[in-house]
Amino acid sequence: MTQLAVFLAAAIVLAVTPGPGIFYVAARTLAGGRAEGVASSFGTGLGGMAHVVAGGLGVSAIVLASAELFTALKLVGAAYLVWLGVRTIQSARRDVATSLNGGSVPPIGQRRAFREGVVVEALNPKTAAFFLAFVPQFVDPAAGHVALQFVVLGFVSVTLNTLADIVVAFAASGIRDGAAARPTLIRRLREASGAGMVALGLGLALARRPAA
Repeated sequence: MTQLAVFLAAAIVLAVTPGPGIFYVAARTLAGGRAEGVASSFGTGLGGMAHVVAGGLGVSAIVLASAELFTALKLVGAAYLVWLGVRTIQSARRDVATSLNGGSVPPIGQRRAFREGVVVEALNPKTAAFFLAFVPQFVDPAAGHVALQFVVLGFVSVTLNTLADIVVAFAASGIRDGAAARPTLIRRLREASGAGMVALGLGLALARRPAA
């Protein structure tokens, strides 16, 4: 029970630490509202579970052990984050101009927000590195079913991450509703979220492969 408490405490701290998922969820909520934000939260959750299952099957270990595969995955993930960030900044400026001119901005929809959330998390090799470095510390080989233990603990961690993202979606939705009459403020907040994604993408591009 003590070991489980330590795991939960560490997982909660990691869940509320800003990362690509949180920035994407915030940007998506500010742009399209709570429904899109929550949909993107579940998307990042599914992307995280892909890493958990891959880790349990040993796939993530193979990727991290291969310099070429790790580099390819991190560059694709970095490029996608930078592209999303730049697009978020551009759409924020375009949407506020449309609003000020009396036009309406169509939402991208919950399905697209969900899909993009999946890709944001699934293409982040640092997530795979986290699960392979963090979760095994709490796996008990003597108890057997090591892969199952890994997946269960990983599922708990992903669930906490998703809950944190949903909280961000609700908070960003409240900010969006409160600033509905101030489109310039919404634009700046969306630009900040976009800039955060660009910064994380550049940081991911420079990330080194974890030591074996």
